[in-house]
Amino acid sequence: MPAFVDTSPPGVCIFCKLVAGEIPAAVVYEDDLVIAFMDIGQVNPGHVLVATKRHAQDLLALTPDECARVMQVAHLVAAAVHEAFAPSGLTLLQANGHDGGQTVFHFHMHVVPRHADDGVHLSWPRKEPAGALLQDYAERIRAALTQEQA
Repeated sequence: MPAFVDTSPPGVCIFCKLVAGEIPAAVVYEDDLVIAFMDIGQVNPGHVLVATKRHAQDLLALTPDECARVMQVAHLVAAAVHEAFAPSGLTLLQANGHDGGQTVFHFHMHVVPRHADDGVHLSWPRKEPAGALLQDYAERIRAALTQEQA
C-alpha cells in the first residue's frame, strides 16, 4: 500500500484538526467517542477511517471504552459500506507504530471494501516455530496478561 505522507508540522495532528472542524472531511458517522470519515486516499470506493475523537497515538493509548466503540462503529460502517458498494470482501486494518505501518499517529482503523484483483496485497513471511516455542510464547503472554489484570 502506498504510504500517506502527513505533512503536518511537529506537534500538529491532522486528525485532531479534522475532529475540531478545522479541515474539511466527508464524515459518515460521529458520536461522543469516535468519528468515521472517507479516506482521502481511497483504496476502493467506500474506504472509510474510524478514528477516536480524543487524540490517542495508537491502540495501547486507548481506553477500553474507546477500543470497544471503535470496533462497534467499524462493524456498523462495514455493514453500510457493504450495502452501498456491494464489495465481494472487506478488510479491516489497524496499524501501530512506524514499523507496524502507521503513518498518521492518531488511532484509526481502515474499513476497506475489497474486490477481486483490486491490487491490494496483504502478505508476510510465514514462520512455523516448533510447538515448544509456541508454548513459550503463550506462557510469556499469559504472564503479561496476569500482570495487566493485577
